[in-house]
Amino acid sequence: MGLPRKRRDDRAAHVEDGDVRYRAGRNILEVSSLGLASLALTATAAAAQDRPATPAQQAPVEEAEEGGEIVVQATRTGRRVQDEPIRVEALDRGEIEEKIAMVPGNIAMLVSETPGLRVQVTSPALGAANVRVQGLKGRYTQILADGLPLYGGQTPSIGLLQIPPTDLGQVEIIKGAASALYGPSALGGVVNLVSRRPSPVQQGELLLNATSRGGQDVTAYNSGPLNDALAYSLTGGFNRQRRQDIDGDGWANLAGYDRWTIRPRLFWEGASGAKAYLTVGALAEQRRGGTLPGRMVPDGSPFAQDQRSRRFDAGLTAQTPIDGVGTLYLRASGVTQAHRHTFGDVIENDRHDTVLTEASLGGGTGGTTWLAGAAYQVDSYRSRTLPAFDYTYRVPALFVQAEQKLSTDLTLAGSARIDGHSEYGTRVSPRVSALFRPGPFTVRASLGRGSYAPTPFIEEVEAAGLSRIVPLRGLRAETADTASIDFGYARGAIEASLTLSGSNIDHAVQLRDVSATRAELVNADGVTRTRGAELLLRYRLNAITFTGSYVHTDAREPNPDGIGRRLVPLTPRDTAGLTAVWEKHDRGRIGLEAYYTGRQSLEDNPYRSRSRPYVELGVMGELKLGKVSLFLNAENLLDVRQTRYDPLLLPRRAPDGAWTVDAWGPLDGRTINGGVRFRFGAE
Repeated sequence: MGLPRKRRDDRAAHVEDGDVRYRAGRNILEVSSLGLASLALTATAAAAQDRPATPAQQAPVEEAEEGGEIVVQATRTGRRVQDEPIRVEALDRGEIEEKIAMVPGNIAMLVSETPGLRVQVTSPALGAANVRVQGLKGRYTQILADGLPLYGGQTPSIGLLQIPPTDLGQVEIIKGAASALYGPSALGGVVNLVSRRPSPVQQGELLLNATSRGGQDVTAYNSGPLNDALAYSLTGGFNRQRRQDIDGDGWANLAGYDRWTIRPRLFWEGASGAKAYLTVGALAEQRRGGTLPGRMVPDGSPFAQDQRSRRFDAGLTAQTPIDGVGTLYLRASGVTQAHRHTFGDVIENDRHDTVLTEASLGGGTGGTTWLAGAAYQVDSYRSRTLPAFDYTYRVPALFVQAEQKLSTDLTLAGSARIDGHSEYGTRVSPRVSALFRPGPFTVRASLGRGSYAPTPFIEEVEAAGLSRIVPLRGLRAETADTASIDFGYARGAIEASLTLSGSNIDHAVQLRDVSATRAELVNADGVTRTRGAELLLRYRLNAITFTGSYVHTDAREPNPDGIGRRLVPLTPRDTAGLTAVWEKHDRGRIGLEAYYTGRQSLEDNPYRSRSRPYVELGVMGELKLGKVSLFLNAENLLDVRQTRYDPLLLPRRAPDGAWTVDAWGPLDGRTINGGVRFRFGAE
């Protein structure tokens, strides 16, 4: 659905990757981030495979004990995942397959059900959305593919809806300032999408899906060995959605689109332990929103809101051992994205480009591991329509990271990065973390600082474009301090965790009205403060897993007019979820879910200043018949829709050019989808 909710962390998972399966005792896997600066991925909680992992994955994960403990071969240290000081929540392949049966076309639902994450719609006309981490705006979240910025240095909001989950082996999430690991684009956190690794035998799958709202999805995946050292995977898909005006006001509540994607990957392993991974990708999409044919906005004119997207990318990671020193790691990627935006009678043509090169060296002795390296990244934006917004950011960087195991139960980790930004000067981003594991309890604490280089593309701009925005002038870099402490307990069939987090952002960029037809971007006059708590409880009863979750968020920022403070719009103070899932690995699964979203402060909404709370109910089922799976999923059974309470359209156009209020609740209502998945090749 792409709506704010808690992740359903639901079972002792059977995970499949190629022809390998394992049973993990936890569904939230905690993965080390040691070495993230060099590979953006130290470890993945994927199944142990006959073919060793590629540099993006760095090392396979093994089932170390019958209890389901996972050993991560991070920089060849062989450390258990439970012993890592920085917590990275991971969605495994089993969780991904479940979400594919719900929304096969994009990863919005996949990340939206993770504790502390919220998928926020930024453009009701086109359905664009981004990911908020622990209450921070979506522009602060860096989305990576195998540790590479293949979706751009700052992923466009529409990009979240253009990433298919078909070939994902795992999704990893770091919360809080991760600039020490990834640079200025990761002020709020990181979502790293890890690709599936080919198995030693030929395998493939085909998925067909249709929805009650006029959507269709076709995705295909194939992988296998080419020779003893080389393997491949190939993913492709076609997704379409019919534009729909559900409430009958002439404006599309559900944008229409046609999208093609293709991504081949190559995996190589040398006899000496050297490894390499190469990927290329292409996307073409036409998205249509705004008024339907023959219909008008309140000023009596039609208003089309369309977007054409073209994206091409390539990425490479490699590693080779150096005797007596450690391991040398190399990363490189490039992406170009061209867009043609239509906002009524205004057409904006632009291009976003990102290039990254990086080299690092890592090693360790005894209880100490270390890594150091250098990176150079270029992000540029060019608009044929509005060249006053053009920019090119060049950012050379040096980074270092170390981890020390002080005792059996205590581990410390620290990292730092120096970025020499061509526009906003030199920035230092440190982060320290600690892990304490007394018996069945786990305590993790983390402090970090990061920075963010402002661009014109904040959430408010997604809905209306740049034509009414004053060109940027005199903006300062945004900086943030974040802290978190996590308490965990796991014994037998019971798991529990409590996370407390906080952040302070200085100079946060806001949108301020200048006149009835113009708006500008300014730095907030004060600190944006966010405090939050996440509670998760899980109980397993044979094949049934019950999960309850609750999140409280208190986020306040200075008013854009400079007078006083306000609650951050579109940030619910309270959300909660309750799920029950029955699963048998070779037979299928049945799941029930209920999610509560509390009141949200609203901005520039003439109909109300606070949203209504609402509850969403869902049910899904999957039946496995050998290599064929049948699935059926129903979302939002109560048919909750924002437009049942207020119009989506504004009575007059906003100063920034928007014709709609913000989306604070579901826009598509009850949706049912179903389909079939075929698997080919050896099991």
